[in-house]
This record gives sequence, C-alpha cells and structure tokens, in this order.
Amino acid sequence: MKKIIWSLATITAIITAASCEKETVVEIEKEVIVKDTVTVDPVETSITVSEDIITDVTWTADKVVTLDGRVFVTEGASLTIEPGTIIKANAGSGVNASVLIVTRGSNIVAVGTAAAPIIFTSAADNIELGQTAGTNLDQNDRGLWGGLIILGNAPASFDGDAVSAQIEGVPTDTDGDKGLYGGTDAADDSGTLRYISIRHGGALIGEGNEINGLTLGAVGSGTTVDNIEVVGNVDDGIEFFGGTVNTTNLFVWAQGDDGLDIDQAYSGTIDNAMVIQGGISDHALEIDGPEGSLQGAYTLTNATLIGLDNNATAGEIADFRSNAQGTNSNILVSGFTGVGTDLVLSDVEIDNAGVAANYTAGTLVFTNWEIVLPTGVTNSSEVFNDTTDSTTFEADTATFSSAVTEGTVGADTSVFAWTYANGKASLGF
Repeated sequence: MKKIIWSLATITAIITAASCEKETVVEIEKEVIVKDTVTVDPVETSITVSEDIITDVTWTADKVVTLDGRVFVTEGASLTIEPGTIIKANAGSGVNASVLIVTRGSNIVAVGTAAAPIIFTSAADNIELGQTAGTNLDQNDRGLWGGLIILGNAPASFDGDAVSAQIEGVPTDTDGDKGLYGGTDAADDSGTLRYISIRHGGALIGEGNEINGLTLGAVGSGTTVDNIEVVGNVDDGIEFFGGTVNTTNLFVWAQGDDGLDIDQAYSGTIDNAMVIQGGISDHALEIDGPEGSLQGAYTLTNATLIGLDNNATAGEIADFRSNAQGTNSNILVSGFTGVGTDLVLSDVEIDNAGVAANYTAGTLVFTNWEIVLPTGVTNSSEVFNDTTDSTTFEADTATFSSAVTEGTVGADTSVFAWTYANGKASLGF
C-alpha cells in the first residue's frame, strides 16, 4: 500500500482554498485493501499401503510408509525405497500379518546409507521422520509384524527335485503362485538391499510357523545384499532357502530362533556376519543342506557369534544337520556358557549320519575357529560335538580351532557402527 505524505504547505493550501471557496467540496479518496484468506493444506507425512504393487513405485523419506496386511511387489514391478525411509507395519497374525514380499521377476531397490538407513519396524514403534530409533521398544519386543521376503528364480534343492516351492510364511490358499520361489537362473537379479534395519518382526502364520526377519528364497547372484540388521525377530534373523546370492555385513541381535539359517543347498557366500544371542534365542547358526539331488555348498567366513554368559535359555552355537555342506572359516565364538538348568555346555554339533558323512567326505569344512572358553572349560575341543561318534570331527578340532582370550578372527565389527543395536546396547563399534 502506498503511503501519502502531506507537507505543511500542502495542508495550508487546502485549508485556505476551503475557506475562500464556499462551494468547493474536497473529496478524499479512500484506498481499501482486501486481504485474501489462503488455506494451506497440511503436508502429508504418511501413506498407507495395503494393496499389491504392480507398477513401479518409489517410497520417499519424507513420508512414513505403513504396511497394512500382506503386500506383494509383483507382475514385474520395481519398488524403490529412498535412504532414510521408515516403513512401519500394522500388527496382525496368520493371513492378516503385515509383510512385504517381492515376487519372482519383480524388483526392490532399497539403498540406504550408514547415516540414513532404511528402517522396517512395527506400527507400535514411536520412531518419527528423521530419526533412526524410537524410545518405547527394545530387542525383546518381537512378533509385532511379519518381515521382508525376497523371492527369486535361482536354483534351490527341493524334495522330489521340484523346480520351485512355496515359501514359508505365505499362505497358499489365498495368494496362489505369488509365494513361489526357485528356478534355473543362478544369476537372477531381485534388486539391491543395502543399509536396512528390520525390527520387531516374526508374526505367527500358523502353529510353529513364523516369518523370518529377512527371508531370501532362491535369490540369485545378480542381487546385491549388504549391511543388513535384524533385531528382535520371533523366528530366524536371516534365512537362506537355496539361491546363490552373496551377502556381506550381516548383523542379527536377539532373535527368537536361529541367527543365520541356511537350507536347500544355498551356494552363495556370507562374508562378515555377527550374531548376538538374546534371552530366548536358539542357535546362532542352523545349517541344513540339499533336500533333492541338486547339490550346492555355501561359504561362511569372518563371523562372530556371541552368547549370553550364564543364561540358561540363550541357546547354542551351531547345529549342522540334514545333509549340511559348506565351508566355515574365520569364526570367533564367545559367551556361550551353557543351556538348560544344569548349563550343559553350548556346542557346535554334527547332528546326524548324513552330516557326518559330508564331514568325512570333505564337503563340510571347518577352518580357523577361535573359542573364548567358558569358565571350567580347558580345551576348545570340548565345544565341538559329533552326536554320531562316527567321525574324527572332535579330534580334528586341534587342527582347526584354538582357545583364545581375545579374538583375532571373526567379523570386522566397525562396519556395524551404524546399527540400531550398536546405539541401543552401547556395543562400542
């Protein structure tokens, strides 16, 4: 609005004119300013996803994404998730469990960073936009939603030599073939998972059937998987069902069942992994082999397995069972005192005759294990157990294991500085 400044001379002239000319009328024009009221819509800070993703979609870090029920990325669609995005999932069990499933032929590009990881968590978590952790949940809050499932076309060894099978955690009666995994393309590409934290999952699907934190079903070597954290899952932290995908920097804390679980002739490499047991954890490692005639052997190298000293329910070190075959090298074990009311020593176990035969044949290999011995245990050989008593496994420990007070092998823990667990448990990485 213009301001009009009247000078003293001007004011005098107007008054003089008014007194000299009786008939003169001075009209003063008024300027009226009309202010419009502008209504600004609030910025949308959340979206809810409850239906299948069948076209390319991007989830951005400026909105919390809420999964409501079982959501498939399917029909060749690609889901891109920006660094720092928070994905929350509503509670549910059985067919109503909230879970994100990437089907065969579809794609996920979820690339976080150490400073801005992508976080999958429960809707009950009070974490907000821009944060990396809430304050109301911890590693003991499990089963509040499902998990993340990636399904590929790489080979897996199934009973009866089937080419594909239904993944556990996905009901067959409601989802048709969207839960199938397996194929013949060893180089299959399901996308990229990098700097992902998966928390508080493992919802119950059926009796004894829970969802893993991260399920990799026949995922191929064209897929990138690195810097993954799973915290407080009811079932396994990360499970490999066949496939050829190579992974690095895996971290599992306080799972209800096994930390890392291998099945169905998984033949990729797991490099630099850490499992920290919780109060109800089972095995840090559970390894199974082929179910059919297709053979395949994994490589696990540079891993650290941490138990809970003097905790009667904190599980065991490793169980090699059902035709397990692969190479296990540079493994550090600490804190596994014992299990049960009498604290029977936690062990690394050859579980049956098939596994024993693989050890004897050289298809199940152990090299360079270091054990921080529990109180009262004087030799690392006491930690290794062949339940069949048919191999030289226990005697051979002198060649592949040693007792230490501080490890020189195992995971490079500095790469886990970004994790929720490092901050929550003050691990000092």
